[in-house]
Order: sequence, then structure tokens, then C-alpha cells
Amino acid sequence: MAGRILIVDAVATNRILMKVKLAEACHTVAQAADARGALALARSLRPDVILLDEWLPDAPGTTLCRALRSDPATRDIPVLITAEPDDPAALHRGLAAGADAVLAKPVDGLLLHARLRNLLRAGAEAEFALREDDGGGADADDLPALVALLPHRPDEAPRWRAALGPLTPHRLAVLSRAEALADDAGPVPEVFVIGADPADPGAALRLLAELRSRPASRHAALCLGLPPSAAGIAATAFDLGADDVLTLPLDAPDLALRLAPMLRRKRRADRLRASVRDGMRASVRDPLTGLFNRRYALPQLVRLADRAASNGQPFAVLALDLDRFKAVNDRWGHAAGDAVLVEVAQRLADGLRPADLLARIGGEEFLVLLPATPLERARALAERLCRRVDETPVLLPMGAGRVPVTISIGLAQGGGQTRGQTDGQTDGQTDGQTGGQTGEAGAARLLARADRALFAAKAAGRNKVTVEVDDAA
Repeated sequence: MAGRILIVDAVATNRILMKVKLAEACHTVAQAADARGALALARSLRPDVILLDEWLPDAPGTTLCRALRSDPATRDIPVLITAEPDDPAALHRGLAAGADAVLAKPVDGLLLHARLRNLLRAGAEAEFALREDDGGGADADDLPALVALLPHRPDEAPRWRAALGPLTPHRLAVLSRAEALADDAGPVPEVFVIGADPADPGAALRLLAELRSRPASRHAALCLGLPPSAAGIAATAFDLGADDVLTLPLDAPDLALRLAPMLRRKRRADRLRASVRDGMRASVRDPLTGLFNRRYALPQLVRLADRAASNGQPFAVLALDLDRFKAVNDRWGHAAGDAVLVEVAQRLADGLRPADLLARIGGEEFLVLLPATPLERARALAERLCRRVDETPVLLPMGAGRVPVTISIGLAQGGGQTRGQTDGQTDGQTDGQTGGQTGEAGAARLLARADRALFAAKAAGRNKVTVEVDDAA
């Protein structure tokens, strides 16, 4: 997975060598020699990852990292800091400044590429997000999380918990492998910290892969602790979905600092997924009643007609309309009209089966699709809906009164056997059956028949069900 990488290093030779290393994976590279230039490029280019040296001529790399984190335009860009290997405090300085990781120089090529692949996968959805403060971002990232600790030896758990507890506001839970993978183990932790067994580090990799593949824990942050003897499998851990890798024995201050960038990336991804779900819901749902809208319902009618044409099952289409709804708006106002629509929608939904589809397709117009439903059963259901709406007036908000409401329903049948079918025909064979009209044209014809039946119900006095017989029968 190729990305846009910004290299920030005062030494031109270092930038060139790093560019060559990144070109092996087809990354696009931009370069800056100081903090000021890097900040300007980060704002204009919006790179996928920033790789910066800790020491720059005009400011420490940690200062640049803090500036990037404080700017809404660059806040979510992953930052990797490179530092001298003989400076043990560099890791804590970098993480405290908001870096996603601190890499010791010279940077291991395999580990670097694995980290970049991991960060690019996690940030791929950011291409579809608005790069602006969403109002629930940075503050939400500071909320306490549930963090699960899974050392490979149970007797290590109390030490891990006691060492980490005073350093973090997060709730700590010690879990076994079986508890971590259980489907009914209670709240799912936002972070899992897994300790590998020096004798069998592969077991920790398998657990990590299992957690990443399961729906409940798929989006959790996963941190793997490896003994020094197993450091070579760190790149594999990142490719399997680890968000971070640390060296055992556990350094509690180190882990406490690592939790912040892991949670920041995890919660940002959660917000983006929620935004996508909300957008998808808004595209197919009516905002007032919560029912499906016309955009969703009409393609479902096409699919229902096509299935009925292939399996010979009858189905029904109901076109519903509130009677004299304009008078409700004129007398009580549009807020009252909205309350009536919401209540009627709920009564209709309560009177239908789980497999039925109910949609609001216009102001006071509704559509119901009844799969696998013969004509007489559909008629009985439609009449029951009329009674359900008519039997109790709608109570208006703020005690404004009660409004008597009725609906009229037009019914058309599709698929299966219609009146034109003779006793000598086999299942699925019809003479003029509507199920034979497939695709959008057939669905439009069915809907037009249901609308004609609705008009007939209105003309016959309202608050009743009228059936439109197939004009091809």
C-alpha cells in the first residue's frame, strides 16, 4: 500500500537514503529540512505519514510534533520520530509529544515498511473524511478506556496492573485468552495488551490475529509485547494487525504513553465509521418517521417482483394515504401534522410482519411490500391496518387535543396465481400474471395499479381498502 510520506531531516544524505528506502514500496516522498518548512508542507500536502528526526536546526522534533497535534489540519496525521539508539529517554519524549512511535536509528527497513503499511491501512478511510474539527474529536480521545491486560503468565498480571494503574486514568482488566475471545464476556475493551511467551511467541501472534478477525474486537487497538529474543517478528505483528509493539519485560511508563496514540487512532476510526453509517442511514431513511424512503423502497419492489417471477410466489403492494391530511395541517399546524405522521407510521409498523417493508414515499403517502402473500391474506392485513389507524385518535403534543385519523389503501397483487390462471397451468405459469413483469417497468406497473386502487378507495368514501385487478387478466 503506497502513501504520501513527508521526510523531515536536517541532513540531506539522511533524507536521500530514506527516500530510496521508501521508493522500494512505491511511496511518494516529500522532504523538509527544518520544522518551519515541515509544518508548511504538512498543512499543504496533507501527507499520510510524517517521518521526522528528533533534532532539527530550528526546533526539536518533539516541538514540531506538538505543533502538528495542535493544528486541526494536521492533528490526525501519524508521526514517526527517529532518535539516537543510545538515548533511552527519547522514546518517552517522543510519545509524550504525541508521536505514534519512536524508531531507533538506523531504522530497520522491514520494521519501517510494516509500520507504514499498518498506519496506511488504518488511515485509508481518512481520504473520505472532512479534514476539520468534528466537535467530538480531541476531547473524546481523552476519555478513559477499558484496557485488557493479557500477560502470557497469570502470575505476571498483578505486577502489570499495579505498575500501570497509577500512571493512567484507564480502567484495567486482566483477561485470559479464553475470556478475551469469549462472545459474552461483557464490555469489549478498547485496547488489548498481549504479552508473548518467550518459548512460543507465535501463540501471541495467533491470538492477535484472532482478535483482529472477530466482529466484537475487530476495531480494538492491539498492542503486542515481545521478548528481546523475538524482536524479529515485530514486522509480522504489524502486518497481522498490531497497532503497536513493545519490548518485554513490561515498562509501565512506556505503555502508559503508548496508549494515547493508539486510542487516538482507534477512536478517530470509530468516528469515521459512525459517520459513514449515519450517512448511509440518512440516504435510505425518512428523517421524520425513521421509515425507509422512496429511494430505498422502489428498488426493493423491483427485486421483489423479480424474485416472484422466478419462484412463482405471490406478493402484494399497498399504497396508503392519510385521509384529509391537509385539514390537519391547516387547523392544528405543521407540528401537529408531523406528530400525526410519526404516530401513524408507528401504528402501521406495529401491524406488519418482520418480513414486510414499510416506507414513506411522499408527504402523507406510504408504501407497503408484502412478500409471499396471497391476495386474500393481503386484503385482510390491509383492512387490519385501516382499523388500527382509525380506532384511536392521535394525541397531539403539549395537550393540544386529539385528532381522528383514517387512511385509505390501494392493493395490487404481483407474482403467483391471479384470476387469469387456469387449473391446467403449473406453478409459476400464469395468464397475465403481474409477476411476469420484471425489472423497473414491471415494478412501475404494479405501483401504478396500487395507486389506481388508492384513488378508487378515496372516491368510494375513504378509510377503506380497494383492490386493483390486473388489467391484463
